[in-house]
Amino acid sequence: MSQFVVSGRFQDRTGYRQFEKAVDAPNENVARERTFTLLGSEHGLKRMQVDIEGVTAA
Repeated sequence: MSQFVVSGRFQDRTGYRQFEKAVDAPNENVARERTFTLLGSEHGLKRMQVDIEGVTAA
């Protein structure tokens, strides 16, 4: 598995917050999906509250 760095922003109570997550995944699409899952479980977010701006190989 490769490691990808996913960056973007998500909506919280005070506005938007920037994030950057390192994710192990076989490709970029799976890295995006895992990021949605992680942010949803950690912060209680819906997919519509997360804006992924970029995915790069680490």
